Amino acid sequence: MNPYLKIARLDHWFKNIFMGPGFVLALLFTGIKISNAIAPVFIAVLSTCLVTSANYVINEWLDAGYDHHHPTKWSRPSASGQVKARYVYLEYVLLSIAGLTLASLLTREFVIFSVFLLVMGLIYNVRPIRSKDRVYLDVLSESVNNPLRLLLGWSALISGSLPPSSIVIAYWMGGAFLMAVKRYAEFRAIGNAEQAGMYRRSFRYYTEEKLLLTSFFYALSSALFLGIFLIKYRIELLLSFPLFALLFVWYLAIGMKPYSQSQDPEKIYRERGFMAYVVFLGIVVMLLLIVDIPWLQFLVERLTY
Repeated sequence: MNPYLKIARLDHWFKNIFMGPGFVLALLFTGIKISNAIAPVFIAVLSTCLVTSANYVINEWLDAGYDHHHPTKWSRPSASGQVKARYVYLEYVLLSIAGLTLASLLTREFVIFSVFLLVMGLIYNVRPIRSKDRVYLDVLSESVNNPLRLLLGWSALISGSLPPSSIVIAYWMGGAFLMAVKRYAEFRAIGNAEQAGMYRRSFRYYTEEKLLLTSFFYALSSALFLGIFLIKYRIELLLSFPLFALLFVWYLAIGMKPYSQSQDPEKIYRERGFMAYVVFLGIVVMLLLIVDIPWLQFLVERLTY
């Protein structure tokens, strides 16, 4: 059973921490008591973990032929022939059914977004689309999972409405930034453009320069829509904007390290300084949500004299 557990990538469940802001926004916008949210949050997280594991199973199985050309991924269970097709597809179906069954205990919107998450896994991995092979679309399609996690967090607690589109787009572009930096780190780590192209077809068109420039574009786009959200819904949160800017820069710096942890975002917790900063940023944001600073209105009002 061990190879089949490995391809479900339980260690990647850490990425579902991106559901957290969805939960927080839902609580802030509706005033739901935290005690009433505990059970739905638990069900939502477990459901999403099972659905994402289904996506990882199909991802690794269909990537087996390409992983042979990667300096470390060649030893994965699928690439090294440790799993059989019929059991892989059975595992995919069982994980999908289990995840959607739990999703059905929550809102109608949560079920829809869970199905959408599964569909994005197929679009990303399965021919004839297989968006992971298409330059730029590989990053944009994979990073859709980021706002989907936000929407799953929100819809676990709220039905009949969606979070502001500005924060959803900011989340998408932020995810695209993370994915572009991951691609950049992978490309540099392989160190051979021809081998990189055999491992991932989109690498036939990328260069280090293109990946850095696109990551810069995604960071700017995310910052724009984040700023829109902060100004419209809580002016005090603007004080956190320089801290978010530093977060982007720091992550890019991590991506530029040899054998960077950004190649495996689920292991980013090993960057202890960075994780401490994320916690600090979270505390600052929470304080700005409860502390009123009226004089900040001058930033959005016309000055008269």
